[in-house]
Amino acid sequence: MSAITREGSTVTIIPDRDLVSTMVPDFKHELSTVLDESPQVLRLDLSGTAMMDSIGIGVVIATHNSMKKKGGRLVICGASENIVKLFKSMRLDQHLNLGS
Repeated sequence: MSAITREGSTVTIIPDRDLVSTMVPDFKHELSTVLDESPQVLRLDLSGTAMMDSIGIGVVIATHNSMKKKGGRLVICGASENIVKLFKSMRLDQHLNLGS
């Protein structure tokens, strides 16, 4: 279960798992619950995530698109150097907010 905190119109979700195909279904359910709240900012803190595969990246992209459609934004923080390199190699850093 991910840690979820709320502060005003910002929700922070900290996955307690790697975002790989076998772990994504539970995480998608948690994200769905958070997205139903329509936060202005959704912070995805990846400090506890060591690995991410194509399925996990797909979830991040879908979450970014959902937030954008609702007029909000997704901020990714705490990502390991390897995950940041992965985003950059796919040029996702040009679309995703890799902030703090």
